Amino acid sequence: MPVGARSPHLRVLPVGLIQSVTAVIAERLVIHLSTESTTDISDSPGNVLVSRLLQDVAAGRTSPEEAMRSLSSFGNLPGLAGASGASAGSSGSAVEDIGFAQIDHDRAERMGFPEVVYGAGKTPQQVAEIASRVHGRSGVVLVTRTERSAFEATRHLLPGAEFDEDARMIWVDSRGESPSITGMTVVSAGTSDLPVAKEASITARLMGCDVEQINDVGVAGIHRLLGKTEELRKAKVLVVVAGMEGALPSVVAGLVAAPVIAVPTSVGYGASFEGLAALLAMMNSCASGVSVVNIDGGFAAGFQAALIARAIAAS
Repeated sequence: MPVGARSPHLRVLPVGLIQSVTAVIAERLVIHLSTESTTDISDSPGNVLVSRLLQDVAAGRTSPEEAMRSLSSFGNLPGLAGASGASAGSSGSAVEDIGFAQIDHDRAERMGFPEVVYGAGKTPQQVAEIASRVHGRSGVVLVTRTERSAFEATRHLLPGAEFDEDARMIWVDSRGESPSITGMTVVSAGTSDLPVAKEASITARLMGCDVEQINDVGVAGIHRLLGKTEELRKAKVLVVVAGMEGALPSVVAGLVAAPVIAVPTSVGYGASFEGLAALLAMMNSCASGVSVVNIDGGFAAGFQAALIARAIAAS
């Protein structure tokens, strides 16, 4: 490429967008400084997100229109905060009312991760709109139990969106961070359990965990599991996914000193009662250190395991 030439993959930022971004940043920084805050805003969430937003527009991952909408919702971020005491429903409030949903933008502060969108029962347009609002404030959003039609609608607003057909999840992560918290392992009994195991893994990775995954080690061929004993014992927290009779979590818990989060799946024949047999078996485990989430609850298990891994890493 000749010197000074522009890559065809890059987009020129519209002048109006640059002027609007500059004006809003300047206005809100003046308001922030007028409060005489001693907080260093150079690396504040607001400034970091604006920088990433501009980079996403330049790279074509976000449209200028979506960038402006996201920017308008940055009012309550440190370093870009508007006047205190914003009324409910304003762009900077903790709860954003968009008619069919009230988005809890303060959840990341309380729980360490933004509100996760449950996709089932929502129209593709509703999923896309909520996802874009959450992403606009936090730089990351996760949608569970969703379909390709919702992904297509979300990708229209957030070009960087990704979709896993098996796990039925959509996510967008513009934070530019690599998973760095080690010590979490997801174990699945059979290949049929993989969608639920992937749901747990994707959730935990978005929460910062570098997840190890061990697949197809059910008790029907227990030598496969025993061959992974050394890997299992390196984990600080494990998610163990199984259907049928649900025995795998008890066996794993008997081999390791780490907490085991058991996930029953709806995989099995008639008497499995769509996961009820596995759920009851796991709840009645004779192995210590086993907790149990709902049937097919990969998201819940991944979230809980990530919180445990985070707490261990921070200690």
